Amino acid sequence: MTSPAYTEVATSQPEQTTDMKKVAVASVIGTTVEWYDLFLFATASALVFNKIFFPGFDPLVGTLLAFGTFASAYGARIVGAALFGHFGDRLGRKSMLLISLLTMGAATFGIGLLPDYESIGIWAPISLLTLRIIQGLALGGEWGGAVLMAVEHAPKHQRGLYGSWVQIGVPAGTMLANLVFLLIATTLTNEELLAWGWRVPFLASILLIVVGLYIRLNIHETPSFKAVEKTGAKVKVPLFEVFRKYWKQVLLGGVATMSTGTSYNLIVAFGLTYGTQTLGFSRGEMLSVVLVSCAACIFMLPLFGALSDRIGRKPIIVGGIIAEALVAFPMFWLMDTKELPLVFAGYLLLMTAFAANYGPIATFLAELFGTKVRYSGLSISYMLSGLLGSAATPIVTTALLSMTGKGSSVAWYMVGSAVVSLIALLLLTETFKKDLNAVAGKSPSAA
Repeated sequence: MTSPAYTEVATSQPEQTTDMKKVAVASVIGTTVEWYDLFLFATASALVFNKIFFPGFDPLVGTLLAFGTFASAYGARIVGAALFGHFGDRLGRKSMLLISLLTMGAATFGIGLLPDYESIGIWAPISLLTLRIIQGLALGGEWGGAVLMAVEHAPKHQRGLYGSWVQIGVPAGTMLANLVFLLIATTLTNEELLAWGWRVPFLASILLIVVGLYIRLNIHETPSFKAVEKTGAKVKVPLFEVFRKYWKQVLLGGVATMSTGTSYNLIVAFGLTYGTQTLGFSRGEMLSVVLVSCAACIFMLPLFGALSDRIGRKPIIVGGIIAEALVAFPMFWLMDTKELPLVFAGYLLLMTAFAANYGPIATFLAELFGTKVRYSGLSISYMLSGLLGSAATPIVTTALLSMTGKGSSVAWYMVGSAVVSLIALLLLTETFKKDLNAVAGKSPSAA
């Protein structure tokens, strides 16, 4: 007898033969490379791109244009999520991760070779924008695939922990990007930095790409995707299935994750500009603050991820979102003292709140979707959050500071973002007891 069009085809829990340490390392290395490339652009936007590619504008306007180019990739990330998600749900997670890493590497290396505005005029910022969009396409496919490689391989009682390892790529990549710029900023003159020094971090990314590719070539496809292949439950167009059955999860998941992008970009993008251009700190001092905060975050993320395996994803994420709202004003109060130790304290407060929110969120989003469309659903939802939070934050906050001259206006923006995310999260159900190896979809006989 033919099964109904949509059934739950349960698959037995596969034996944990996969070396989870290898999967975790592959996830961390790969996402670190991708986020290094992404945040390298953010750091350069705050420090040099306004002078290299937009030299004819007022410094604040030039920074705003540089951040606009930075934000342009977020629309491309959604397109990349749909594209890579489609093939990731059809062909597997591993192959898409390899392609996304190569694409990101080529775009980042290309940025390091770009002529400046004085050499080719308007074609310089146009070329920068083009390569930035290619970066966005690559990242749109990278993050979701990396999450699934970790979460779908992990034992059920440790999915939050291993999902949080993927998240380490964000502070680790930021650390690398800022460390390289810190070294350059302290060893080169400003003229040397603007003439050629800024190119070095972009060109050096090729070394990380080689390491990432080597590690990813030596991991296996996930058990959950193998179960889809075995049952013949693949969907011809996963994107259609996602918006037909999971549109609420996509929208609410994206909005619920929005505040992570807002809070993190306050730290690594706006905070850097605010500290140097408004408060008068040196580039080296502000980059040091970012480095210490990111180092602390690397240790906190797996702690909050593991805690979500014990008490659930939502309680930890809710706590993180509320903390983001509560520490927004204290962070700026501490920064406005212009005392470097207090700036460190403000950064660490917001970074702790961010880690509680961000650590479990990857696993939570993955658990919202059925196996056969999980790559597409997870990726689109997360990239939507980036468009709502990360993309808008540098532009809105820079504009707010320009209009008001006060950090408190930016704090209100953080509070508003947290409130909206909290409401969306509360409308979603808890997921940490879900069986990820259940294949929701057409039965083999109906395929």
